[in-house]
Amino acid sequence: MAPKSFLPACLLAFTLQIFFFPPGLIKLEVGCVNHPEDVSIVVSKGAVYTATRDGWVKYIILHNETLVNWKHVDSQSLLGLTTTKDGDVIMCDNEKGLLKVSDEGVKVIVPNVSFANDVIEASDGTLYFTVSSTKYTPADFYKDMAEGNPYGQLLKYDPKSNQTTVVQEGFYFANGIALSKDEDFVVVCESWKFRCRRYWLKGDRNGTLDTFAENLPGGPDNINLAPDGSFWIALIKMNQTGVTAIQNCSEKWELLDAYPGLISLLLPMGSDGGARVVKVDGIDGKIIRDFNDPNATYISFVTSAVEFEGNLYLASLQSYFIGKLPLDAPNPELATI
Repeated sequence: MAPKSFLPACLLAFTLQIFFFPPGLIKLEVGCVNHPEDVSIVVSKGAVYTATRDGWVKYIILHNETLVNWKHVDSQSLLGLTTTKDGDVIMCDNEKGLLKVSDEGVKVIVPNVSFANDVIEASDGTLYFTVSSTKYTPADFYKDMAEGNPYGQLLKYDPKSNQTTVVQEGFYFANGIALSKDEDFVVVCESWKFRCRRYWLKGDRNGTLDTFAENLPGGPDNINLAPDGSFWIALIKMNQTGVTAIQNCSEKWELLDAYPGLISLLLPMGSDGGARVVKVDGIDGKIIRDFNDPNATYISFVTSAVEFEGNLYLASLQSYFIGKLPLDAPNPELATI
């Protein structure tokens, strides 16, 4: 519900730093970047990397905004990715598994994993990654939503032993993943539950799972660590009441067969879904900043946001560009996304 007066609205915006994505969003006009799903930074190069729907791994050199078509992966099923300390790229191919992309070429390092969604590298080279659903394929992701059971997983790959192990099961569509600044926990986004879970890797709580952020204003997609230890989360617009209702409906399959348009109402993936990105505190998961473009005026369906040198770089499965949002603008409410 909207605030009933101008003053409460201003106070709310000031407290949480809630801004609409204004006409200040910068589109990096570097050439075609076909529906990028995720973005990651190689600090030593000052470059933002992404993978596109047409199978390219590309990067943009930020100081002169030059696009480099780096490697072609021959895949149309690329999802989340991360850049490594060696400057390589690890990416999730939801059909082939985990891929390593380097100057030498493309190599499958974790095969026979279906629906791998996002991945992150720890400082010791260990890879943590998510599998969204062990039952449904990406083409049938909406069935996973409708069934509403926890088929998602968190896995770990040890490059020294070449072994992959399941760390934790029972996630409701495990999506984005990020390590904390001290690498004492890993955060996993649960899209269908509008929350993020935290799996502890160190300390007294090592090996335990708790809730990091909940009641998010959208289904969390990709999540990235910010320089200050907080996290940026890209949110997908969903009808939470409708999602819960369809999950609890005993005749859900007959209903979806009779009215296939219900999916687009529950999960508006196109321009109808708008765009939203939140920043959450790195300790308690509370929202401390919120950017929203509800009508997709400037960008739609943002699936990833990563911070670098005072700017937020955005990927979108509905766009042909990488977006840039200056975070230190004098009037951030006039900045653009």
